[in-house]
Amino acid sequence: MNAPAAAALPRLKLPVGLQSLAKLRSEHCYYVDKTGLILDLIESGTHYFLSRPRRFGKSLLIDTFKELFEGNRPLFEGLAAESRWDWSRRYPVIRLSFSGGVSPAGTGLAQRIRDNLRVNRESLGLPLPAGLPDDDLPGNFADLIRQAHRSRGERAVVLIDEYDKPILDNITDPVVARQMREGLKDVYAVLKDTDEHLKFVFLTGVSKFSKVSLFSGLNNLTDLTLDPRYSALCGYTDDDVDTVFAPELPGLDREEIRRWYNGYNWLGTSVYNPFDLLLLFRNRQFRPYWFETGTPTFLVDLLAARRPFTPDLGRIVATDTLLSTFDVETLQPEALLFQAGYLTIDSVWEIPGRRELTLKYPNLEVQASLNDSLLRHLSGSAEIPEPQISRLYRVLLAGDVPALRPLFHAFFASIPHDWYRRNALSGFEGYYASIFYSHFAALGLDVRVEDTTNKGRIDMAVLFGGVVWLFEFKVVELTPQGHALQQLKDRDYAGKYRDRGEPIHLIGVEFSREDRNVVGFEVETIPATRDSAAVR
Repeated sequence: MNAPAAAALPRLKLPVGLQSLAKLRSEHCYYVDKTGLILDLIESGTHYFLSRPRRFGKSLLIDTFKELFEGNRPLFEGLAAESRWDWSRRYPVIRLSFSGGVSPAGTGLAQRIRDNLRVNRESLGLPLPAGLPDDDLPGNFADLIRQAHRSRGERAVVLIDEYDKPILDNITDPVVARQMREGLKDVYAVLKDTDEHLKFVFLTGVSKFSKVSLFSGLNNLTDLTLDPRYSALCGYTDDDVDTVFAPELPGLDREEIRRWYNGYNWLGTSVYNPFDLLLLFRNRQFRPYWFETGTPTFLVDLLAARRPFTPDLGRIVATDTLLSTFDVETLQPEALLFQAGYLTIDSVWEIPGRRELTLKYPNLEVQASLNDSLLRHLSGSAEIPEPQISRLYRVLLAGDVPALRPLFHAFFASIPHDWYRRNALSGFEGYYASIFYSHFAALGLDVRVEDTTNKGRIDMAVLFGGVVWLFEFKVVELTPQGHALQQLKDRDYAGKYRDRGEPIHLIGVEFSREDRNVVGFEVETIPATRDSAAVR
């Protein structure tokens, strides 16, 4: 369904890549007003941390804090903050940013910190400290905070953008990553020692490193990551899309926008990734814009090393403690997937003193793109899956059930023998079913794994093109051949979908570890009922 016309509203400039509030406002760009939430935050505390995935507007949020505390009222005309903020007071703002990355060689981190301190001294008009050596970075940072307070008569505001990027950029080299962590730890410890000179502290990043490893002693840092009140502090809500961006909606399928890009959730209001939406509105095409900007290879490698049953990735259950922290020595795939934005919260189960979160893919973009990446890894080649996925879509669109067996047989046969020899992936029971699932998931279809019925669980159900596809997977070395289809029939798995009135294909797929391929593929089709049109 296409979005309604919004001819009465003028189209503004799309703020693609803009991280400056002044530039965004002066160039007449669309702006989603977060200043009401920002003031709620300032009024309720002083030291905060927020973890959000990359390209979620964290840098713009930091810049908005900066402009607000510096008292730049013209930038807030017509916004929620204009009538609530005391514009008579102006605070000295110290802003540190590691978004540009840090060279791991030599003194790269020290030089970046030194540059940050120099830029802030110049903007505040403060002299270099007397008697402090240039390489005493914590001492220089502490002196900057104290001088800022004394020179302006107001306590300083410290804003730190991408606080963890030097570590994450080097996460595949634990020695360098630990060096980055220790260097940053010394600087962040200053925030505790200079607390009497601080009005407000806000740190953002992608990951949450443990307080023991990176924020030792900084016990007054409030973590907003899973605070439902601030779930929408970064990102666009459904209401934002329908109001602020209403002029961009005509010609685009509103429900498809939701399926592709909505769904990120941190226990509150779900949001869209701003980067995706802005590029969709500019290019008028649905594409995995966010995913294409840089999914870390190490994450896919780490997942593959853990030999994942890929259908399980979209239904992981973990405690919030596990998801909210990790460190260089303890890289948990669940925490990485959640913090980096590849999984989000689906539901919560709580008992006294413990909370378990069930995770899911946030949207179609992430589901399809992550499975596409994993499929390349599972097959040992970046080239093998690409044409295969396109062929699968055409086969499903045509309803050509017999074509599925040769299609998957050819795929498994194309995986190099040397890859099997060098990898243990094919040795685990879920490997072949994972390959099968990831093909369908990479197309962004409605795929349901372990689909519950009153007789048991269907291994995989796919709803596409007015047809229901039900799959049962077996490994013949573990189960007698010919049992897969029979299980679908004996347990009447089709019963769950009969009232849809659509054709139902029962497909028993059997794999052989020895043959490394599909060795059994039986199909039985239940025709559509006459009243299928009425049911649909």
